[in-house]
Amino acid sequence: MTLLRTQGLTAGYGPLTVLEGIDIEVNEGEIVVMLGANGAGKTTTMRAISGVMPRQGIIEYEGRAIQKASPDAIVRGGIAQVPQGRGTFPELSVADNMRAGAYVRRDSAASVQADLEKWFEVFPRLAERHAQRAGSLSGGEQQMLAIARALMSRPKLLLCDEPSMGLAPLITQELFHVIERLNRDEGLSVLLVEQNANLAMHMASRVYLLETGRIVASGSAAELGADDTIRKAYLGF
Repeated sequence: MTLLRTQGLTAGYGPLTVLEGIDIEVNEGEIVVMLGANGAGKTTTMRAISGVMPRQGIIEYEGRAIQKASPDAIVRGGIAQVPQGRGTFPELSVADNMRAGAYVRRDSAASVQADLEKWFEVFPRLAERHAQRAGSLSGGEQQMLAIARALMSRPKLLLCDEPSMGLAPLITQELFHVIERLNRDEGLSVLLVEQNANLAMHMASRVYLLETGRIVASGSAAELGADDTIRKAYLGF
């Protein structure tokens, strides 16, 4: 089943148009990866889907049009974003950052607490540092906190924007293993923007290549990886 679909998605900043007719799909249970150089429009695509910037075109989630929905309504509907740069609240504790991720929920405090404990089991280092200020965590721990906070909204679709930025290779691999585990064990669908093309391709169900605001190629990781022209020009390996 198609979970997310965009058609003719256009967005920009003031008079500057960044996206020019982006068509993408994410099916239930998939990890879909968007690759492209800096300035290609990857982050703008994520922000447009999340509703935090003006956009035009069609955005459908579970068959419903959401292009006019507010960011809060989009999160409440089941889409959560882990923004580029993590975006944690540095002065708040780890636990309070995670509770902040549940702000759109309307269920009981006991349910929120149960989810907090669940994600502490998945991210044991966050459990160890639950009372510590988020700003004092390492880069890898802050990225894990950003993901855990997004998961507190109980999303079906997680938008991850450059999760490996600024992280050491071993930490990046650990982080990607967590994303794969969430996809496998929790059935979480993921739309991932990533500069580390080689690592991202290994976990992708499908891949989109962006160049100057347009999709220039798409297909399975195997298909794109086998195309020498695409591999050398866009994937860097």
